[in-house]
Amino acid sequence: MSTLTAPQSTPSGPTALNTGAPRHGFGKFRAKSRMDPTRNNTAAGIGAWLLALLFATPVLWMILTSFHSETDAATNPPSIAANLTLDAYREFFGASSGVSPWPPMINSATASILSTILVLALAIPAAYALSIRPVKKWTDVMFFFLSTKMMPVVAAILPLYLFARTVGALDNIWFLILMYTSMNLPIAVWMMRSFLAEVPEEMLEAAQIDGAGLLLILRKIIAPVAMPGIAATALICFIFSWNELLLARVLTGVVAGTAPVFLTGFVSGQGLFLAKVCAAAVVISLPVLFAGFAAQDKLVQGLSLGAVK
Repeated sequence: MSTLTAPQSTPSGPTALNTGAPRHGFGKFRAKSRMDPTRNNTAAGIGAWLLALLFATPVLWMILTSFHSETDAATNPPSIAANLTLDAYREFFGASSGVSPWPPMINSATASILSTILVLALAIPAAYALSIRPVKKWTDVMFFFLSTKMMPVVAAILPLYLFARTVGALDNIWFLILMYTSMNLPIAVWMMRSFLAEVPEEMLEAAQIDGAGLLLILRKIIAPVAMPGIAATALICFIFSWNELLLARVLTGVVAGTAPVFLTGFVSGQGLFLAKVCAAAVVISLPVLFAGFAAQDKLVQGLSLGAVK
């Protein structure tokens, strides 16, 4: 007596790919696709390091040239294996010329720090009004701030010089601080607005319910939350002020001259000035580098704030 057995059904649909041997090589394709991201990340990392070395090469060459004598620094092609010396740094610090670099560097530090403080004091309330409590036609206000950066500084340098001469503000560090503040304020307002827009409104509403005023909200709530953005804005304004040359060159002289103006004084008509200029550039760049390293974590957080939702 024979028994009948029902034919077994073959799985079909999406589950068919998960049973038995892979069909049409899909399993091999998926295995290969899982390896691609690692290879891509490795290639991207190598490319980033090569690009960083490419951008760092001029800086490293400047540092090496600062330790050469003027004769070796002026050779063409340059000599990498030339003897190292500190003559350029002695010249910069006034060992042979008798001119000290400290007054110009103190002027640069004073103008950069005080102008940055003034910029933050003005930009944070303005950004609060344009982001958290937006005023009417705030886009027009933002465009006005942006339009102030469209005109090159050289186009306004003659009226500024005539005004400073009329009011007796030439070679005055306080007038230079005012110029740096007006120069950095538009970019600071733009940056701070994007940072303050990320502050949760619930925190502000809770503070207002508790009776907190505007100054208390700015100091106790907004400032701690937006501190990475404030640090990034302050660092960028400090760098812009420290490196500024045109305004300082035209509006200052002996008393209020800054470090970049002092650096240009090493350029002479004799042609042997390359090592001294490189040494001066290295020393003058150190405060900016130290400030960047000290605030690098805040800078990265601030510049990436709001980039990922």
